[in-house]
Amino acid sequence: MHDRNLSRRTLLTATAVAAGAVATTALPALAAPAAVSRGTKDRLTRLISRMSIEEKVGQLFVMRVYGHSATDPDQADIDLNLEEMGVRNAAELVAEYHVGGIIYFAWAHNTRDPQQIAGLSNGIQRAALAQRNPVPLLISTDQEHGIVARVGKPATLMPGAMALGAGGSASAARKAAQIAGGELAAMGIVQNYAPVADVNVDPANPVIGVRSFGADPAAVARMVAAQVKGYQSAGIAATSKHFPGHGDTTVDSHTGIPVITHTRQEWEEIDAPPFRAAIAAGIDSIMTAHIQFPALDAGNDPATLSRPILTGILREELGYDGVVVTDALNMEGVREKYGDHRVPVLALLAGVDQLLNPPDLAVAWNGVLDAVRSGEITEARLDESILRIFLLKEKLGLFRDPFVPQREVGRTVGTPAHLAAADRIAERTTTLLTNPDGLLPLSRRSHREVLVVGADPASPSGTTGPPTTVLANAFGELGFTATALSTGTAPGSAKITEAVAAAQGKDVVVVGTYNVSATSSQRTLVARLVATGVPVVALAIRNPYDIARLDGVAAALAAYSWTDVELRAAVRVIAGHADPRGRLPVPVQRADDPSQVLFPIGHGLSYR
Repeated sequence: MHDRNLSRRTLLTATAVAAGAVATTALPALAAPAAVSRGTKDRLTRLISRMSIEEKVGQLFVMRVYGHSATDPDQADIDLNLEEMGVRNAAELVAEYHVGGIIYFAWAHNTRDPQQIAGLSNGIQRAALAQRNPVPLLISTDQEHGIVARVGKPATLMPGAMALGAGGSASAARKAAQIAGGELAAMGIVQNYAPVADVNVDPANPVIGVRSFGADPAAVARMVAAQVKGYQSAGIAATSKHFPGHGDTTVDSHTGIPVITHTRQEWEEIDAPPFRAAIAAGIDSIMTAHIQFPALDAGNDPATLSRPILTGILREELGYDGVVVTDALNMEGVREKYGDHRVPVLALLAGVDQLLNPPDLAVAWNGVLDAVRSGEITEARLDESILRIFLLKEKLGLFRDPFVPQREVGRTVGTPAHLAAADRIAERTTTLLTNPDGLLPLSRRSHREVLVVGADPASPSGTTGPPTTVLANAFGELGFTATALSTGTAPGSAKITEAVAAAQGKDVVVVGTYNVSATSSQRTLVARLVATGVPVVALAIRNPYDIARLDGVAAALAAYSWTDVELRAAVRVIAGHADPRGRLPVPVQRADDPSQVLFPIGHGLSYR
């Protein structure tokens, strides 16, 4: 039995030592905020002065809404809107609460297809311009790519952050963001909550993991800066998250409040560099984390509610004067200590500008309104945040023209050129971890009959997969005869027996593994398949750490996600149609002794 904290500290210390010089010497100086003309500032200030307190409070909120249409959603979505917000649709939400932004989710039925999304965006903007004081909205989403994507096919889906980290190319990361940003802009989505700037130094991190570019602060900083420039060159606002750094925790802030135990020096060396790089690259917005960080705030408030962290460090020490947006306020990590009516008030007092997705908008909105009326929050403090938000809307051209031409969507979204670029970028991300006897690349002459088994997690966007079928089809397109059998993330004995029987007569078995733990029955599945004598290739379709718990496989690779673009790229590598060029952006520790590294950062085999 090994001490997880000791092994984590060993890894953390090694990372800090490697990063120390980078944190102080290699990053560019902070960029000065973009110049704003006096006339623009005066015009926006006059607009703010005409607004009522209720309108000003509304501008601070970014809210979910159900439905594919701003005015005519399906009845089920009308019912959900009435139940949760007391309005029927997006247009009524804007009219009732004067919200400054709306966030799209696939589960809220906002993202059926690109044309519909553009129509929804235009409908929301029409509702915004119909107000007494017309103010366009910031329409946002979480389109990180990889395992977090709200807009699916036929939009272009790029490799996720850790896959890009494995590819190691800042220019590819920038290109991916530029293409993705251009497609979002064409659909009227102007603020993307990406890229993730967290440095994932804990393999057990349940919420970040492959959403991070890796464990090397300098490499993460380089990729974050590249993606900021890519998204913002496409005309949308990027958002680095989750400040001050969510990469070293075993608690998911959706369900609890993580505590980061880094010292202030460790924060400077490990967590801070990507945020410094984002600021230097001109980041438009930064998202807060619902985490306690005692070394940065002894009061132990979540960072989202911490004035020492958001004003003292982010604003004053790092010199950031852009928009600060909370992580979603319906997450338990920010709700544990205070009531839902107090959370938005404390966030504003800490230095936040945008309040994202509270569980009950009426409670949150009235909580802020009451705080203004009582004098706890001054109107000048409201105006300060609203001006930042308005300056961002001005930069994005929303005051000039917030609408997108629906007929042009197909010329930008999911084009053959974009899809081909996604395939090229993905092809350099697959990492070959082991290949002791040279089984790979597979030859159709000797290993034509392929059985694909493994996990079939739900598609991040609802439009891709299932993974075993995607893998089998990709092998078929390359001339192999492939059969798919879904065995799940926790295969039972009957399913394992079925897979073993299916392996008989096959030339090779490809197993898609998904976060294999010490007690996972996926280990039993792999062991039983290895015992058949048929060569087994293990493909980690989420975290790359699975190989540490698998014995006897003929080869092992990491794909970093189960979306189609990454799975197809992995098959091309397995079949020798592409050379494995990915290199681990995180270390893989030994399962029997986590204080020892099995494969270091930078490990990756090649066929050449």
